[in-house]
Amino acid sequence: MSPTPRQGWGARLKAQFATPASVTLLLLGFGSGLPYLLIGYTLSIWLREAGWALGPIGLVSYIGLLYQFKFLWAPWLDSRRPPWLGRLGRRRGWMLGAQMCLVVGLAAIGWVGPQHSVPLFLALVTLTALAGATQDVMVDAYRIEIGPEAAQGALAATNTLGYRLGLICGGALTLYVASASSWRVGYGLMAGLMLVPLLTTLRAREPELTESRLSSPESARGLLKAFSAFFRRCGVALGLGLLAFVGLFKLPDQMLGVIAGPFYLDCGFSPKDIATVSKLYGVWITIGGAFIGGAAIAVWRMSSALVVAALALALSNLLYILMSVYPGQLWSFILTISGDNFSQGFSATVLVAFMSSLTDRRYTATQYALLSSLAFLPGKLVGGVAGYMVQAWGYTPFFVLSTLSIAPTLLVLAWMWPRLVRTDQAGQA
Repeated sequence: MSPTPRQGWGARLKAQFATPASVTLLLLGFGSGLPYLLIGYTLSIWLREAGWALGPIGLVSYIGLLYQFKFLWAPWLDSRRPPWLGRLGRRRGWMLGAQMCLVVGLAAIGWVGPQHSVPLFLALVTLTALAGATQDVMVDAYRIEIGPEAAQGALAATNTLGYRLGLICGGALTLYVASASSWRVGYGLMAGLMLVPLLTTLRAREPELTESRLSSPESARGLLKAFSAFFRRCGVALGLGLLAFVGLFKLPDQMLGVIAGPFYLDCGFSPKDIATVSKLYGVWITIGGAFIGGAAIAVWRMSSALVVAALALALSNLLYILMSVYPGQLWSFILTISGDNFSQGFSATVLVAFMSSLTDRRYTATQYALLSSLAFLPGKLVGGVAGYMVQAWGYTPFFVLSTLSIAPTLLVLAWMWPRLVRTDQAGQA
């Protein structure tokens, strides 16, 4: 039973967060976050230590574009059960298959390494990224289908918590283990930790909505059907505006993603220092920001939360200039990570809840995969050449540019503002 307004915000938040689905999403989020840094941020530090230049490291990051193009195979996943694992259902079956591939892929990446067979190493990274992206498609669809729309803010927050815990392991823990032992041991340990979400998938229940759609001819119509349904629901002009806004929202953050790890090394910090400040302390700051973002969704209008999230995400990049002026100073590192990670956590939860509200539940996996892919695609494309930009200009001009890159997002938001406010008012009526 939903809490009434008289029960207050505390009861309302408790009713949304204290559910079995939240625990499941916490552990599945852990599985989504664990491999992400291992094919991106953490991998860039490994490559930098192995003697790779910033330019090639940025180009390797384009492998992560598989996460941005996952909407291309999402309709196929959305329309059928997987072979051999179909008895688990569509969502759980594909999740389990992807998680099994991640266990094998991460172990193989650590075993081969980037020094001996570069083509084989990059092929393994590519296959692991493909499995991680497939897992994300199913986890996102599962989250949307397992709970009502009113619970999406809480489910997004708990999913983000699990995701950030996975990032701690894929970032800080891997760096600690690599410093104490070897990269092979670090990646092998992460392969073992992927068993946690794998077992969660085995014990979770399949969403009823998924099973009721399995024999529907609508589910096999694919990407074009999902596209047309989105534009019928929103209208062509607003639909294009929404897609542009989602695509541009994370641009300031994603521009820094590839060079952040090498930047910390260039500032004089060791991998162990980076692990402690950026991926251990910083992740907890991100988690705090994520839960405050979830609370903001519950008590603010969505339009207001989007404005705050967009500005925070961009302005926090200016802190990196402070860090470049005071290299090797622990206080500047901590201050930069505090502001940047808090804004990341807050904005991520707000954006996830916003994208969930745009998703038609007849095409959950496909539409959400499209939206979440767009949320990272422009930044990934620019971030892939960020190393060459830094080599040409230096760090400080690049950080200024990344901050100013929020301007197109704010212009699209201003154009959509009257429509968003009307939607907020209709939702509160």
